[in-house]
Amino acid sequence: MAIRIFAAGGTFDKIYDEVSGNLAFKETHLHPILYQARCRLDISIETIVLMDSLDMLPSHRQQIAEKCKSCLEDRIVVTHGTDTMVETAKLLGAEILDKTVVLTGAMIPYSFVMSDAPFNIGCALAYVQMLPYGVYITMNGKIFNHDNVRKNKEKGQFETIK
Repeated sequence: MAIRIFAAGGTFDKIYDEVSGNLAFKETHLHPILYQARCRLDISIETIVLMDSLDMLPSHRQQIAEKCKSCLEDRIVVTHGTDTMVETAKLLGAEILDKTVVLTGAMIPYSFVMSDAPFNIGCALAYVQMLPYGVYITMNGKIFNHDNVRKNKEKGQFETIK
């Protein structure tokens, strides 16, 4: 089973820029994460954008949707910023009916100690192989349907709406 991973930025791929003192993007961390995990799945990785999801425009979300629709694989993982992940998931849920798409991200960058990025990508890869066609979000071991999830910013976690 071939899996496509699309990197779309977010905290998952942020690094600390020592010059500016800010979090920034250089490249996706997916390759070292999967190498360290000794992942043996048939995976293709493609970076779409590396940006904070708060800076995403509708055109960026549409670009993600078009990439998902046009790729040959029907099992797709998208790494994405958590602040607007639900918005992107809703768009994908409305446009993609014949594939399984799982979005995930991180609350703490992979480049920091105690990051949740490796666990979240591992969960996403497991779920994308098992779930029926549809669009989902997985964070911190939980799986959510794209139309029944929100980020609770006070608790710093995703939760079902209903």
